[in-house]
Amino acid sequence: MAFLCKVIDAVLFVFFLLISVTAPLIDGQTCLPSHIFPPFLLELKKWYSREYGDYLISEKPHFFVGVVWVELLFQWPLAVASVYGIATGKPWVTTTCLMYGASTLTSMVAILADIKFSGRASDQLLMIYLPFFGVSILALFRGLSAGSTKS
Repeated sequence: MAFLCKVIDAVLFVFFLLISVTAPLIDGQTCLPSHIFPPFLLELKKWYSREYGDYLISEKPHFFVGVVWVELLFQWPLAVASVYGIATGKPWVTTTCLMYGASTLTSMVAILADIKFSGRASDQLLMIYLPFFGVSILALFRGLSAGSTKS
């Protein structure tokens, strides 16, 4: 069990590290003024939206903007705290993982339902969002585990 916990922690550490960087720089473009971002980040997001047909990014439906606000104000700080907690073996990391997992799972159900039932999304787009669903379940289970976080 300890080995499995360490593998899960490693996966979550990498994921939380990526979210710590991409949430404010990429996802933040959905709800924050575009003039605060460098042009190369704006172009990167436009390229992604065109390349993968992500209509949520290009059209910014109201529910999606709300989900991004939740990500920036609640999930992003939890991801940053979880990076620190996993790296230093803090016992409270189970709490941050549980909170992140529950919040992200809720967001992903709404996003995946819209993608699946809109009839506008490709399987490729679905495969981009599905890993977030999986990691949220992993974080939720990590939060519910009582395993040691010491490395």
